[in-house]
Amino acid sequence: MFKLDRYNSDILQILSSNGRISNIELAKKVGLSPSACLRRVQELENSGIIMGYRAILNPEKQGKGFLAYVTVGLSNHTLDSQKSFEQAIADSPDVRECHNVTGAFEYLLRVEVSDINHYKRFHAETLGGLPQVSSITTYVVIESTKDERA
Repeated sequence: MFKLDRYNSDILQILSSNGRISNIELAKKVGLSPSACLRRVQELENSGIIMGYRAILNPEKQGKGFLAYVTVGLSNHTLDSQKSFEQAIADSPDVRECHNVTGAFEYLLRVEVSDINHYKRFHAETLGGLPQVSSITTYVVIESTKDERA
């Protein structure tokens, strides 16, 4: 297991809020030399703690201002049924996240589309067209007061 000391924790916290920070600026903020800081970042990457870097996109500016969380129940719980559902969801550009969860339903989806009409088509054609889906419940997001997804 990789050791997360104060320096590594500080590096992770800073990189999670600004993945484009220069190594020199990062080193200053955490109190290390640039070479020591770079070595630690590379170790965090090589260990798999840092899995990658990405741009945070504004869904509204991409024409995807309608956000919903959708719970999906399956009619049968075989591995083949789950794999078929997951493949169909992986092929859908409207689904931004898919989580297999425990509880009253099997999957929780985050869906981003342009508007309610687009969501209605997704609901009827994508989810409604999958034979293994037995229940769909939609929660429309009105506002997000905290969102730390990167």
